[in-house]
Amino acid sequence: RRYQFYIFLCCSLMMLWNRKYQEFDLVVSSVTTKVKGVAQINLTGVGEVVWDEVDYSGPSQVKNSFFVTTNVIVTRNQKQGKCPEVPLKGRYCRTDQDCEKGACDQQSHGIQTGSCVKFDVLRKTCQVSAWCPIEMKSHPPRPALLAAAENFTVLIKNNIRFPAFNFIRRNILPEMNDTYLRSCQRGSDSLCPIFRLGDVVREAGEKFSEMAVEGGVIGILINWDCNLDRLMQHCKPKYSFRRLDEKESNKTLYPGLNFRYAKYNIVNGVEERTLYKAFGIRFDVMVFGQAGRFSFIQLIIYIGSTLSYYALVRDHTVLAAVIQVSIHAFILR
Repeated sequence: RRYQFYIFLCCSLMMLWNRKYQEFDLVVSSVTTKVKGVAQINLTGVGEVVWDEVDYSGPSQVKNSFFVTTNVIVTRNQKQGKCPEVPLKGRYCRTDQDCEKGACDQQSHGIQTGSCVKFDVLRKTCQVSAWCPIEMKSHPPRPALLAAAENFTVLIKNNIRFPAFNFIRRNILPEMNDTYLRSCQRGSDSLCPIFRLGDVVREAGEKFSEMAVEGGVIGILINWDCNLDRLMQHCKPKYSFRRLDEKESNKTLYPGLNFRYAKYNIVNGVEERTLYKAFGIRFDVMVFGQAGRFSFIQLIIYIGSTLSYYALVRDHTVLAAVIQVSIHAFILR
């Protein structure tokens, strides 16, 4: 009977710890975000300008994500015309015969005209029909022009549902009113849905001033581990953060994250554009979790599966091994 008691105790602990008496359902989620903040930057050839969320919020690119520009290279007053191609590795020319009219490849900025022209005092490159002047290959400014983005904030609204239980919840809990949302800070309240971008990057183990130069990808993980039993009901989000891309520039062929966009205008009847190469941080919001609720069927199944252990009572060696493995699994859980 002593061994039977040990089996009963072990199985009961495992049942309670692993919630074997419950049926489970996976979360279904939707996410919306709103970024706020302004920054003053000094652009070459432009001077000091103020950027707000319309200027620094780029395309989301993937579902449940938002992008914040942290650095930029600007090429102003581009017009359709003919100009020397930017020197690429091993792509200089001496005569027109080195340039094939109509040629173009993945590295070109335009279509070759067939002429070899001076790029500067020492070098000549093939002339191309393109948006001129062509964007110069250069490293992003250091420190980042929009380093102030560290103090921007984002409100994350996460609505979840567990279809099997018809249970709906959001990360903005019922007790969170407008006054709360205006003053809450994650440092003192882990449930606050408003996050300072600098804190998000720091909790991911990175330094914002360094990551802002070339950009990158940060994951915002929201975990819902819910117990829907009435006496033990608990369903609140837990937030964690991590970097998702490779951060070592010397180990990555194309480090960071960037994209290009342009703003167009008409000057003296001629279309011009200002080209922006924007570097920034993309924040991917990833939601996962499960909910459990008492199920009489699951309880019966678990009890039935544990009855076989009682047959081991006569073999003390096997029984001891089973208990030892069960306790070990319980501790590691």
